[in-house]
Amino acid sequence: MAYLRKEDETVEIDYSWDKVWTTIQKVLKGLEWHVEQIDETARHIKVKSRAGPMSFSSVLQIDVTPVDENTTRVAVASETPVTTITAIVDFRQGKRRILQFFGELAKQLAT
Repeated sequence: MAYLRKEDETVEIDYSWDKVWTTIQKVLKGLEWHVEQIDETARHIKVKSRAGPMSFSSVLQIDVTPVDENTTRVAVASETPVTTITAIVDFRQGKRRILQFFGELAKQLAT
């Protein structure tokens, strides 16, 4: 039996939303994740990560919201299909992908 495992994480970053928005798109290219949808107006991106040898790909929803002039809130939610067998091997893969995204974003913003 298959089901979706959902994970999410929200962080506030001390950069303007336009810099964060531009950097996110660079990060996604670097991770080689497939961008399924970009809504420039709503600042929303839907991406699909690459599948692993023993895991399915995750669908990630990324929302960017300006808090003030120099602070941006980035919310990422993932959904990863799992079966009773892959759930044992693929424990919290969606969370790992979210943390990988935020790690790459932090590196890109720091440069």
